Amino acid sequence: MQSTAESHATVAAPRRRSLLFTPILLSGLVLGACGGDPATDAGESVVETRPEPAAPTADAPAAAERAVVSDTLPYAEVDEELVYGHFAFPSDMIEPLPAVIIIHEWWGLDDTVRAAADRLAAQGYIVLALDLFAGRTADDIGGARSLMLEVVEDQASATENVEQALAFVVETAGAPGVAALGWGLGGSWALNTAILAADDLDAVVLFYGQVSDEPERLQPISAPLMGFFGEEDRGVSAADVRAFESALEALGKRAEITILPGAGHGFANPANRNYDPELAAETWGRTLEFLAAELPSAGS
Repeated sequence: MQSTAESHATVAAPRRRSLLFTPILLSGLVLGACGGDPATDAGESVVETRPEPAAPTADAPAAAERAVVSDTLPYAEVDEELVYGHFAFPSDMIEPLPAVIIIHEWWGLDDTVRAAADRLAAQGYIVLALDLFAGRTADDIGGARSLMLEVVEDQASATENVEQALAFVVETAGAPGVAALGWGLGGSWALNTAILAADDLDAVVLFYGQVSDEPERLQPISAPLMGFFGEEDRGVSAADVRAFESALEALGKRAEITILPGAGHGFANPANRNYDPELAAETWGRTLEFLAAELPSAGS
């Protein structure tokens, strides 16, 4: 059941080295930087072009409690090219905070992902939304599939990208703990990260990504895992998710897997036609509770 989008390469574990790090230094970095299986992943969307993002609803999470500083920042160099991500952190940060690396869907690092990163940073985290597509995004299924296939065909570069993202938040940002979170293609890569960099993650959150029920593949996972999947998802079946859950349970892994009745693929994405604001709010709230419980306490 393993997706071809799942990498078998080994991620070198970044060193847990916390550097002297202040908001002034980070602001300087930010300002200085300005300047899956193809068949099953078709479930990323059920329309040929993406609908306009849904308007905010009464069910949306409350406004952020902390102001956020965010901008585009180079965090890696892959194949001799700098890789730029969206970096965000609370503006009142004094000590290094826990970090979350966010991995985008097959649409790429777009405004929806940046907004999610900012919302998460406002809860008291350093957040790096990485980019697997070298700055490109897609507006239709054909374009998204093409971008995804590039990652499938060059998994070594994607693995290096994720490895350097982990190293960046630990070594440069000094994060005392790290979580990975992803949607769709990004959910698959969040699971990959939990497997390949098992010693360097404190928590993992998956939203409707491809999964596996192979014990030998899942055995390295050490971080607690939370996963949300749609019962009506045409790309990631409920049967596959249940097999994934059973395999994790048999291995004694800490995992909380939820299959949401009536939900389709992309239910948490406001730019997806399957978007469900109530389920999006519910799963976001549970995600925040999970991260708060599993990551070290914020330093400020």
